[in-house]
Amino acid sequence: MSWNGLGNVGTIDGGRPRPAARQARQRVVALDVLRGFALCGILLANVKPIAHRGGELGTAHVPETTTAMVLHLLVDQRFFPIFSLLFGVGFSLLLESAQARARQPRVVLLRRLLALLAVGLLHLLLLWKGDILTVYAALGLLVLLPSTWLPRRVVAITAGVLIVLSVTLLGGWYSVIPGLFLLGSALTRYGVVRRIDSGPRTTAVLGLIFALAAVPTAVIQLRAGSSDPGSTASRIAYPAAGLLAAGAYVCGMLLLLRTRLAGPLTAVFRPLGRMALTNYLTATVLVLAISGVVGDSDRWPVGGVVAVAAAVLLVQWMWSVVWLRRCHQGPVEWLWRWVTWWQRPPLRRPR
Repeated sequence: MSWNGLGNVGTIDGGRPRPAARQARQRVVALDVLRGFALCGILLANVKPIAHRGGELGTAHVPETTTAMVLHLLVDQRFFPIFSLLFGVGFSLLLESAQARARQPRVVLLRRLLALLAVGLLHLLLLWKGDILTVYAALGLLVLLPSTWLPRRVVAITAGVLIVLSVTLLGGWYSVIPGLFLLGSALTRYGVVRRIDSGPRTTAVLGLIFALAAVPTAVIQLRAGSSDPGSTASRIAYPAAGLLAAGAYVCGMLLLLRTRLAGPLTAVFRPLGRMALTNYLTATVLVLAISGVVGDSDRWPVGGVVAVAAAVLLVQWMWSVVWLRRCHQGPVEWLWRWVTWWQRPPLRRPR
């Protein structure tokens, strides 16, 4: 069994899954949905940077129009924290699997990260210099892999310290990723992820706290960004609002998955999430192709950005649904797992 922030759960050597694997399958739906949901938001934030063929993912600013401001508050720096957290979750789940299957489990993790680094470098050098995979792989090697030797309490405390330092001193963005990686790992090691479908009251309370804290923080972000973009308040409020909104989004989605909307939400987001790595890479190709036809992405209105993102996601959703009917996982995910375990996994589903 393996699961990671960009991949999905699999079987154990083609045989009968162990009890841990069966538990993972029960919880993977929610994780897949969260991953697919985060993928949609990340694409929406990245459409213009990709189309511009630049490498900057953006900086704190106050948009000029009301619609741009709304999009900014709902999307910018609100979704990649979810992805980063899930990557840390998946890393620890993969470690559990590797410890049960391999004599040298950390070698499995090392191959996983090195393979991701290779894919990220190709994406970075050939398509878009704003690639995040190289950052994930490098920080995974520097932070996540060494953390496997540490007690879970140390990992949890370190995660909190790194997140606070990132928000208060470093302005968020890439600097917050190590803390989120470790937070996801700690949540897994403390068993929180295994209980993801339980405790709706706790989830609701946390979601309410995140949402109530996110609103005034976002207001501070806008006011400080308008009057003095380089101020301490602006520098702290921007990443803080993003993290709080991300927490509210996660809690809200988990609560919605306990309602009648669970079916539609799963149908929409899970296929995208199960092929997140493939879809992340192909999104760059599709956006670049659209920008090559339309041109001058700097002048795209908010509606145009949303339309491009929606078109790309629709294509990817249809592609993912069709592909997963016949195959266990996406093509890039399959290659990634092959390198991770150093043996060829089955790709096509038996008929």
